[in-house]
Amino acid sequence: MANNKSSEKDIRRTATRTEANRKAKSRLKTLVKASKQSADKESLKKNAANLASALDKAVKTNKLSKNRANKIKSNLAKAINKKA
Repeated sequence: MANNKSSEKDIRRTATRTEANRKAKSRLKTLVKASKQSADKESLKKNAANLASALDKAVKTNKLSKNRANKIKSNLAKAINKKA
């Protein structure tokens, strides 16, 4: 339990950040699943563009590492080329 005002503020700040991180990561997981379940190449490209944008935003706000985002985008590009 917090012993002073700054500790109480830290606890509130951590809770807020945790919730934001959870929402962002959940959205990324949803977009990845949507991309994997795309039936045709056009919908896959559309979902891939949305996912790449979301990944870049997550990297920019330090919610995801740059290498992890690049790995996901690389695998997505391979999937698009495979459907060709």
